[in-house]
Amino acid sequence: MEVDHIVKKFIATENYTLTPIINGLINVTFIVENKDTHQKFILQNINNQVFKNTDSIIINHLQVNCLLQSNDYQLDIIKPILSLSKDFLVQDENLQPWRMQSFVEDSVTFIKVPSSDIAFEAAKAFSHFLDVVNTGTLPNIEDTLPNFLNFEKRVQDYKEALKNADPQFSEKASAEIELTNQFLSLPNKWIEMVNNNQLPKRIIHADAKISNILFDENHEALAVIDLDTVMVSTILYDFGTMIQSYTNITNEDDGSAENNFNPEIYNAVKNGFLFHLKEKLSPEESAHLDYAAQVAIYIQEIRFLTDYLNGSIYYSTQYSEHNLDRTKNQLELLKGLNEFLGRRVF
Repeated sequence: MEVDHIVKKFIATENYTLTPIINGLINVTFIVENKDTHQKFILQNINNQVFKNTDSIIINHLQVNCLLQSNDYQLDIIKPILSLSKDFLVQDENLQPWRMQSFVEDSVTFIKVPSSDIAFEAAKAFSHFLDVVNTGTLPNIEDTLPNFLNFEKRVQDYKEALKNADPQFSEKASAEIELTNQFLSLPNKWIEMVNNNQLPKRIIHADAKISNILFDENHEALAVIDLDTVMVSTILYDFGTMIQSYTNITNEDDGSAENNFNPEIYNAVKNGFLFHLKEKLSPEESAHLDYAAQVAIYIQEIRFLTDYLNGSIYYSTQYSEHNLDRTKNQLELLKGLNEFLGRRVF
């Protein structure tokens, strides 16, 4: 099999086992165990339709690891593994890129946040990671996802989708479109601050969901993983996406969800995020944490709605209204957050 051919480019044995990890959304991932040495590794096929420049992923990962190793970083560091030909990336017969990384033994992950205590621990781990990688002079981190955090473009893409949408999609989403349009000005302050360089440029993780933290059996953080999205932007994005993904007590596919925002988890995430960063944040960053949470949820809602209006061509869907249900879920989450913050509600 093709994966067998790839494995042998990294480890010089046929005595190994291969176990798929099925909860990844972008890359195809396996655990490889070398039965001769009892070593385990992570083997991944990087999705080069999402990540166009896979070399940049490796370059960024190595630079971030240098920062972690050079400073007082307390968590495990995920290391890229060289192939037998001394390359960090190898290609299969279809020219698809593969990489191998170190494996953290006896670790567990969560897809959903099970408690406020674990939410705090995860946010504290990201806080530590962000604190350490932003110590000293920033290296030249390459952009692996151009325009990913261009919120001006996200809003414009939504407007274009709305203008060109099939009438049946527009009609079914009429209530969600009306609510979305009420909040179209919400990202304006963010866009203004970014364009006017009011927010410090920092290395961020850019995918700070809880499944990118490895925990031990006592639910203490072991490692921050998946550095593919690392980029230079505003640290507010990591906080905002933590709130967007952690505080939702329902499945984001649930379009009938009500009261899906958890304020206790919100406070836990904020406390964890500030654990290592409170004294490092600029006044602008500190003042706009709540706002960042609102914008992150709204932008994710816009992305789901945009894709629905475009005929669901970006996100994987299981049924025709899948992206519309995701849109409804995010709108309900935003409503709950706004009520909690005492801000404008629907």
